[in-house]
Amino acid sequence: MTAPFRSPDPAARPETHRGASGRRWGLRIGAVASVVLLAASGVGHAMVTGVESGIGRVDAFKGMSDRPGGGDGLNFLVVGTDGRDKLTGEEKRRYHLGGAPCHCTDTLMLVHLSADRDRASVVSLPRDSYAEVPAHTDAVTGRLRPQHAIKLNAAYAEGGPNLTVRTVEHMTGVHIDHYLEVDFTSFMRSVDAVGGVEICTVRPLRDSYTGLRLPVGKSQLNGGQALQYVRSRHIDGSADLGRMQRQQRFLAALIHKITSSGVLMNPIRFKDVADTMLKSVRADSGFGANDLVDLGQAMRGFTPSSSEFTSVPLGNLAQPVPGVGSTVRWDPVAAPRLFRAIREDRPIAVHHDRKEPRATVVDVPPGQIQVQVDNGTDRAGLGAAVAQQLGATGFATVGPPGNSALGRVDRTVIAYDPRWDRSARSLAAALPGAELRPVAGQGPAMRVTVGRNHTTVKRVRAEEPEPKPGALSAITGDEAVCP
Repeated sequence: MTAPFRSPDPAARPETHRGASGRRWGLRIGAVASVVLLAASGVGHAMVTGVESGIGRVDAFKGMSDRPGGGDGLNFLVVGTDGRDKLTGEEKRRYHLGGAPCHCTDTLMLVHLSADRDRASVVSLPRDSYAEVPAHTDAVTGRLRPQHAIKLNAAYAEGGPNLTVRTVEHMTGVHIDHYLEVDFTSFMRSVDAVGGVEICTVRPLRDSYTGLRLPVGKSQLNGGQALQYVRSRHIDGSADLGRMQRQQRFLAALIHKITSSGVLMNPIRFKDVADTMLKSVRADSGFGANDLVDLGQAMRGFTPSSSEFTSVPLGNLAQPVPGVGSTVRWDPVAAPRLFRAIREDRPIAVHHDRKEPRATVVDVPPGQIQVQVDNGTDRAGLGAAVAQQLGATGFATVGPPGNSALGRVDRTVIAYDPRWDRSARSLAAALPGAELRPVAGQGPAMRVTVGRNHTTVKRVRAEEPEPKPGALSAITGDEAVCP
């Protein structure tokens, strides 16, 4: 079989791959970063062949037909399992991993590597997505089952990796070239092998279910703490959608750690790290040493800014389906547009000029913050200009800008109701030097009086953007890592 990475023609498509059987889970973050990116040192075929021998195999493509046509680039379906049998009792207690594993898919990611290997696009697929699995033979009963509705994470239980791949291809129209899966143990050991990963948050994160406790600011996470971070879904009302966003931020931070720590350029350390993480990774049989070597040579210059992250645009966040339960529906217009971009090898995020200051991360999404702007200076039109700039960075400006009731002010003032203090602090991040002034009973709308000290409106974005039906919200990896 021809290794897909060796073709000098970027438009050449790899042949269909075949493999053996296995399990899965949603912490695929570790797999794509560890298998794909740790290979990027180009350390030589002999060493990588030794590393490759530690990969378990699954039968992900056997007997598949009527598959989507090819496009440029290479596509991985990366999933994970909750396997925890190799963890110690102390680790299970410390990181809240008690109980029997469910051996089920949690969430999944579609990872696209561009044909020129200078961009990786990561698309999270919600585990509760409404799906229609193709007709197949039930893995338990051996009986033929017709096409029927399920939640996406149930495809593995019915037909293993093979049915999972078939279902994702059917839903996205994207040809899957390789299948990877990882478990809890592999994830934890991989993070520890690279020396931990730095994560930032603008608010405290607490989850009693996983034991996660992170303060505001930067935190260095070891493998167990990282597992708590990417598993947590009871931090706020965002549940799985918020967890997917945290998983994406973690993957960006892991890419940054790997590409900036020298792992990729040190053959000995590379092999140690790769050996550690590959012990529990499973892949299709077509993913081999040649792929690792060629991919490594192509990705020497890979950095967080080369990656981009998004989730499938959603239409209905809670649609009941008889016999299935509450499901998440993909947007019928925006989702196909996203997967068309993947097939056509086009970027899915806006890649800002590196000289442009990165957006400041804030707690409350700007779109949830109402702002009335008044001019407190002698500069005609300044209030209108500031209102327009705040609107451009996402704030919900209300009412026409007017002249300040406070008269002329030297310093910009943000008047706010103390009940909306988090929103006020998020707005203040966009207006450097502004004074926060509490006004009891004002209500949810912020009132900005632009002062003589005003210089600029800074671009901001939410740490965990609010999902909007039909909207595609994508960020690049350098926006997701700590400043």
